[in-house]
Amino acid sequence: MADLTDAAIDAALERGRQAHESEPRAAAARFDRQSGRVIVDLTNGCTFGFPPRLAQGLEAATDDQLAAVEILGNGYGLHWETLDVDLSMPGLMAGIFGTNTYMARRAGQATSAAKAAAARANGAKGGRPRKAISQ
Repeated sequence: MADLTDAAIDAALERGRQAHESEPRAAAARFDRQSGRVIVDLTNGCTFGFPPRLAQGLEAATDDQLAAVEILGNGYGLHWETLDVDLSMPGLMAGIFGTNTYMARRAGQATSAAKAAAARANGAKGGRPRKAISQ
């Protein structure tokens, strides 16, 4: 294990202080019933909003449940106590609305004109080829 020096600790504390001052964090959060979005006011003056149906654990939540949002960890997270849901602000702002498995499943549900056309073309060819049976 590496030895920690006072200089290394001081440098880490300085990096943390700079990150705290420069990284956007949640200053306030609420559910806007009219737009159907969770709205987060950030410490840098920006506002971030997202539809809760995109986020893992919030898909089927009621408006009252969504309105009970809390800010955690100096603004780095959002929490819904009754839903037992925690989401990170850096993740949300990066477009990550759940675990890797959840995000992969959502990506597979995406529909587009190109995907529909490809499915029709594949169906016209007889669909997926059957797996060969090994003997």
